Amino acid sequence: MTPETVMTIAYQAMLVCLYLAGPLLLTALLLGLLISLFQAATQINEMTLSFIPKILGVLAVLIMIGPYLLQLIIDFTTRLFTNIPIMIQ
Repeated sequence: MTPETVMTIAYQAMLVCLYLAGPLLLTALLLGLLISLFQAATQINEMTLSFIPKILGVLAVLIMIGPYLLQLIIDFTTRLFTNIPIMIQ
């Protein structure tokens, strides 16, 4: 296995991780921003106010795009396992 092959696999793995975590993290980020704007506008300084909407938002996004994320990781793993004989030559 050449160093280029290892770097290609690592690059693809990082992209898959980004695709898996990106939508969930962006949802939490946007909900946190909206809640902080709401808190600033209403002058409510409750630290725990943002947790429940973030959890529910991330859960909703996970339910909506969960099958796509599962298919993404299954495809990557299948491709990785089917290419093992090619990689060890």
